[in-house]
Amino acid sequence: MLSFLHGPLKFLPTISQPLGGVLQRQISTGSSLYFKLTDCFFAEPLKKKRRLDPAIVRAREDRKKRKLEKQIRRKEKGSRQLKPIDECEVPEVLLKDEKKLRVRQVEKLTEQEVIGRVRILKAWAGYRRKQSFNDIQMMDRLMFSQQHALDELRKESEYLYQEAIKIDENLINRTMKGPMKTPPKENYASPDGEYIDTSKKW
Repeated sequence: MLSFLHGPLKFLPTISQPLGGVLQRQISTGSSLYFKLTDCFFAEPLKKKRRLDPAIVRAREDRKKRKLEKQIRRKEKGSRQLKPIDECEVPEVLLKDEKKLRVRQVEKLTEQEVIGRVRILKAWAGYRRKQSFNDIQMMDRLMFSQQHALDELRKESEYLYQEAIKIDENLINRTMKGPMKTPPKENYASPDGEYIDTSKKW
């Protein structure tokens, strides 16, 4: 039996002797094996990675994080902006053309007038300070007198003290009752017609 051909010579016919005594010829239909060369890509060697300082890497990450947070805050700020109301905005005509006509010419004050106004403001501030201080003192005296009277009353009688500190519900004895809902109008013809929506789209 000639079945020792393997590898590159497997395309050659082999002869084997089976047990029945009949010769069988085996032919391989596989492709022949030749020597091949791979394509040359002319690639340069990989650069060696430099080891960075952990502090530099951390600083870069913090910078990226702050940048993202700033962008998020900017978007949130833009989302909170309300829609403009035309009735509350000043027309551009007034800002450009009629601004000079509407500006009031204020005369420059003299040095004596400025000093006089400063003295008046200081005098008014001192007067208001004294008035506020007197009001606070008066309230303190009233509260102290009231508490002293309640303490003396409690020494005399606990029942009178409890009655004195009760809330007087009849102090404002007045109740008002009005309609809860507006009654509908009788024989009211509801307008039903076409309309055009002129509101701006945002």
